[in-house]
Amino acid sequence: MTYSHARHFARIAVIGAVTVLLSGCASNRGLVQADFSGTPAEYAQLTDGPHTIPAVDISAIDPEMLRQRVDYPTGEPVGTIVVDTAARHLYLVEEDGKAMRYGIGVGKEGLAFAGTAIIKRKAEWPHWSPTKNMMDREPARYRHLADGMVGGLGNPLGPRALYLYQGDRDTLFRIHGTTEPETIGGAVSSGCIRLINQDIIDVYRRVKIGSRVVVIQRSRALDS
Repeated sequence: MTYSHARHFARIAVIGAVTVLLSGCASNRGLVQADFSGTPAEYAQLTDGPHTIPAVDISAIDPEMLRQRVDYPTGEPVGTIVVDTAARHLYLVEEDGKAMRYGIGVGKEGLAFAGTAIIKRKAEWPHWSPTKNMMDREPARYRHLADGMVGGLGNPLGPRALYLYQGDRDTLFRIHGTTEPETIGGAVSSGCIRLINQDIIDVYRRVKIGSRVVVIQRSRALDS
């Protein structure tokens, strides 16, 4: 074999190796986008109607903020939702002193209401519009959305929303999903009470119109 032939075959071998490596990168990238290693079933990718909700990277979330059944002795009746904004937890009261606990993120609007209310409306893939306060506070971010957004993966309310009323009065307090699951457990500049999308779907299917909600506000600062 001449030197020129040897060099030609060497180039082919290198090109082939690079092609294999690049195709491997593309394949791995696709797997990473589809799922996360060790993701529990309750936070796996979820198809919901025309939308595919991505799997949750739970490594970015405090384990205390993940869904779990806990001891929760309370005088509230079974089926009541208790929102503890300072603890960053939402409890769904169950029988025998138990509750299903979910982590929450709390926005400024989430600190504007305390007391009891009922769920008078439930919505799947809800429409969303920023409040006047949100547009005044962050006009560059929200003013162009004054007419609202249709439901979808980019909608800040996520796949479900629960609307709280006192009698016929809308409290403007919402329990909903999020486009930013990594913020669960923390404070955010806007919004009410946000849950991981898979969690709000779970809460939504467990509660009924007319369910009681208790919102507890304590002294923890919004920026904590």
